[in-house]
Amino acid sequence: MRGSEFAELKAFVAIAERGSFTRAAAYLGLSASALSQTLKTLETRLGARLLTRTTRSVALTDTGAQLLARLQPMFAELEAAVAEAGAKPGSVTGRLRINSTRDAANHCLAPLIAPFLHLHPGIRLEVDVDDRLVDIVGQGYDAGVRLGERLEQDMIAVGLGGPLQMMVVASPAYLQRHGAPLTPRDLQGHACLGYRRPTDGSPYRWEFEADGKALEITVDGPVRVSDPAMLTRVALDGAGIAYLFAHQVQAYIDQGALVQVLADWTPAFAGFYLYYPSRMMTPPLRALVDFLRLNAQ
Repeated sequence: MRGSEFAELKAFVAIAERGSFTRAAAYLGLSASALSQTLKTLETRLGARLLTRTTRSVALTDTGAQLLARLQPMFAELEAAVAEAGAKPGSVTGRLRINSTRDAANHCLAPLIAPFLHLHPGIRLEVDVDDRLVDIVGQGYDAGVRLGERLEQDMIAVGLGGPLQMMVVASPAYLQRHGAPLTPRDLQGHACLGYRRPTDGSPYRWEFEADGKALEITVDGPVRVSDPAMLTRVALDGAGIAYLFAHQVQAYIDQGALVQVLADWTPAFAGFYLYYPSRMMTPPLRALVDFLRLNAQ
């Protein structure tokens, strides 16, 4: 394979993985126009369209998806081989790509990044934040971060950040006007601030448990969002009752700006996990897993 052909394939993988010519060009150190021409040359040489491009998005064609699935493992092996060849004894180098939900990225991953990179300065970490369920293997990620209940059975998982707790909260003003729910079923008479799942747009049913009994409630109200973090502000302003992670609202409860209700129905549960497929790990991923097992429990 000629050097120009390898560069074309590398350009295609960079665009496909990042879903953007701009981000891929920045990663490769090229101009967006040069990158676009490189991809056009590849498509012409192959006689097939690999990407469908609009002014706002980039999507793989069926041919492009098939080519990407074949190329990603090859490029991963090449990067690992080069990293190992150039590494000093005992050091770890290379790229590490992680897909994470927004809350896990901010609450669990962000505090660990600096100490991890301090130990392994040769690692280049990329974190893509996406609340949708993503095929990390098909999309070329080394690992993902999700709640334990959302993981597929064939994945290996490492705890990240410890147990979590949900809280049902409202402002004192709202509770003064409407009263406090005494059981989860009472929520059906309240203005509940809802959340829709980003993967399929379905409404999230609030989950409760008491005395070993699990219960899911379909709630309704004036607001439904795809990013639940914004509901903290809406609840503070008295628009309704919200169901949020404790770490998102505890400070406001301590200040008296929010009040927790139904506390007996929201016990702690297993939180976020770093997960990855049961296959050979790259050295950067192995370094991260070892770091988490020592520091994130």
